[in-house]
Amino acid sequence: MSPTVFRYGKYQFYFFALEENRIHIHVHSSDGEAKFWLEPVIALANSQGLSAKKIRDMQKIVQDRQDEIKRVWKKFFRC
Repeated sequence: MSPTVFRYGKYQFYFFALEENRIHIHVHSSDGEAKFWLEPVIALANSQGLSAKKIRDMQKIVQDRQDEIKRVWKKFFRC
């Protein structure tokens, strides 16, 4: 199960249900994918097929909505 947390433009932000415990978010677009850690700081974990600009755009969205992402994470994973 991979619940979508939200969509922003052409980006889909989601979790993988059976992955590691460290808070992170996956982002998918038609061009590629990225994964961002949210703790201890927001940082790119990995990416594939994305330009540096798209990665920066995605990271900004994660930064702006980090409280929402963390809240949904804790609710979904019952932390």
